[in-house]
Amino acid sequence: MGAMSPWHWAIVALVVVILFGSKKLPDAARGLGRSLRIFKSEVKEMQNDDARSAAPQPAPNPLPAAQPTTDPAAQNTHTEPRSA
Repeated sequence: MGAMSPWHWAIVALVVVILFGSKKLPDAARGLGRSLRIFKSEVKEMQNDDARSAAPQPAPNPLPAAQPTTDPAAQNTHTEPRSA
């Protein structure tokens, strides 16, 4: 008794057709299909974004080491204190 019989479904379908009209039902179904496709693509994109953010990011390249200078004047920058 709790389940709907085919007659119940037929009555529900008839009421829907009477309320909304046979012209508007295909448009409503088309709009629902578009909405579901958009929703599905957005969910997929969110999952792709989550997968990208969960992937380990490569470490940035370290700065190159300073190269020693070959100029003798530039190497002798340390001065000793003078005694008076």
